[in-house]
Amino acid sequence: MCQTPEEALRAVQRAMQERVFGDAGRRVVIEEFLDGEEASFHVLVDGERAVPLLPSQDHKRAYDGDQGPNTGGMGAYAPAPVVTPAVHARIMRDIVQPAVAGMAARGTPYRGVLYVGLMIVDEQPYVLEFNVRFGDPEAQCLLVTLAEDLLPLLEAAAAGTLRGPAVAQLPEAAVCVVMAAAGYPGPYETGQPIAGIEEAARLPNTWIFHAGTAVREGKLVTNGGRVLGVTSRAPTLAGAVQQAYAGVARIHWPGVHYRRDIGQRALRRSVCGNP
Repeated sequence: MCQTPEEALRAVQRAMQERVFGDAGRRVVIEEFLDGEEASFHVLVDGERAVPLLPSQDHKRAYDGDQGPNTGGMGAYAPAPVVTPAVHARIMRDIVQPAVAGMAARGTPYRGVLYVGLMIVDEQPYVLEFNVRFGDPEAQCLLVTLAEDLLPLLEAAAAGTLRGPAVAQLPEAAVCVVMAAAGYPGPYETGQPIAGIEEAARLPNTWIFHAGTAVREGKLVTNGGRVLGVTSRAPTLAGAVQQAYAGVARIHWPGVHYRRDIGQRALRRSVCGNP
C-alpha cells in the first residue's frame, strides 16, 4: 500500500525491474486506495449454505500505529466491532451468499472454510480478497471462542449438512499477539533460545500457538519470522488484551519483536461510544 506517487513508483520498480516477486512481477494491478478499516470474515460452507464465525481483525503492518511494511499478520482480535450487525447482514447478503450460490451454479460447489478479506468504508464492505482457508492469526482467536467442537462442523461442511444460521460462540472476546524475530518481515536470524513459555501458558484462558519454532539439542529455539502467537480469551476485549500481553511479558528470546497496540482500534471505538 503506497501513500505517495514516489512510493508507488518505487514499488513498481521493485516488482517489474528488480523482480523481487519473480515472474509474478511481470504484470502489476493498480487498485483504488480504500481508506477504511480492514476486517476478516470467515464462514463455513457446505456447497449451498454459509454459516458465519465471529468477524475478526488482523494487524498487517509490522510496527505500532499501522506503520512499517506489511507482514503475514502481527496480531488479531475477535469480535471486530467495525462489523456492526448491519454490516454483517450486508456482507452475508451481498458478498458471501452470492459467491457461494455462484460457485454452485457453475457446477463447482465449494465446501470448507471461506475467508473474505474486507475493507469497511463508512459501513460499506469492499472485497479485497477471497481465501479458501482460515486466516492467520485470526484463526487463533476464532478457535478459542468456539462454543462447540470444530471437527464436527468441518465434517458437516464436507458432507453438505451444515445447520443453523451461525456457529455457537462463547460470549467473550479473544486477542492474539504475534511474537516475531528481530528483522521480520525482512531477513531474520533463527536458533535463538526461547524461555518462559511454560509460565505464560499457566495464565487462565491463555494458549501459546507455535508458528516458527524448533527443538535443537533438547532446547526450544526460534525457527521462523513469526515465532509464537500468544492468545487469550476474556469476557471483554480489554481484558483479553491485558491477559495476552501478560503472557507475552513472560516469554523472552534475544531480539524478540511484537506490536504493543493489538486491539487498540476496537478499544478506542468503545471509549468513543461506538458499537
